[in-house]
Amino acid sequence: MSKIKIMCTSTGCIEYAPERYRNLGIEIIRIHVFFEGKEYREGLDLDPVDFYKRLETLEDPKNHLPYTGMPETEEIRGAFEKAISEGCDEAIVFVLSSELGGTYNKISLIAKEFEDRLKINVIDTKITCFGEGLLAIKAAEFAAGGMSSEEILKEIAWMMKHQLFIGVDGKLDYLIYNGRLKGGKAFFGQLLNICPVLHFSPDGAIAPLESIKTPKKALARTCEILKERIGDRSPEDYLLWHIYTGPSLLETLKNIEGNFGVATNHEDVIMSPVSGAHNGPWLAGYGLAFIRREDEPLED
Repeated sequence: MSKIKIMCTSTGCIEYAPERYRNLGIEIIRIHVFFEGKEYREGLDLDPVDFYKRLETLEDPKNHLPYTGMPETEEIRGAFEKAISEGCDEAIVFVLSSELGGTYNKISLIAKEFEDRLKINVIDTKITCFGEGLLAIKAAEFAAGGMSSEEILKEIAWMMKHQLFIGVDGKLDYLIYNGRLKGGKAFFGQLLNICPVLHFSPDGAIAPLESIKTPKKALARTCEILKERIGDRSPEDYLLWHIYTGPSLLETLKNIEGNFGVATNHEDVIMSPVSGAHNGPWLAGYGLAFIRREDEPLED
């Protein structure tokens, strides 16, 4: 039986999620954040709570934006070398959506250097934050249970088709500063207090699903969309958690979600600073992942 190493980029938020996920042997490949003249390795020396507090009070944010950098080449090579030294025959690497930067392409390119020594599958998760991390967690659990990489990849492909990231940016400032919203949309969005309901499109781009006036109405619409997506599925067959940056909009969401029959069944997981650097400290929403039932085919 092959020994399989599971890896995940730091944007998967495994280190910000409940501690029970940290004993699965998942290797973290760290993306870097540059902020206020310092370089940080996500998940290692950058605390997300502190990071978002600093963003909320940042003077002249337009000219002092944090920015991100791909994992270092030697760090990626080191992760593969470590897997080999641990006696692994295969590796599955979960990476934030390729639409959000060049990390997926970089890891895929370096993986080719190891073709004769380690079978590596690099997965473009088409998402980020704990939705990405949960895929790695499930893969690690499947591997521990004796599944082959082929079986794991089929299960993960099913999960990727049935996952959702949906949320609201209470302020458009960072989306505009980072160029995500431009021109007339940016101007009228600020003027009219428009809040986009954001999601990940099928190709892995973060995009407005709907534009709603005022944050509270946008959060209410988020709850409605979420309930439609869950349908009559039993809570035993999905995981639902809050995604957030700063706490202000999250509290508003928690105060209204009960009116729509929304109840999370997994702990809250803060948003990756790498992702939050582009969205700002006023985001709240949900991550949803379906758990495949025995009566549901792997391929549909």
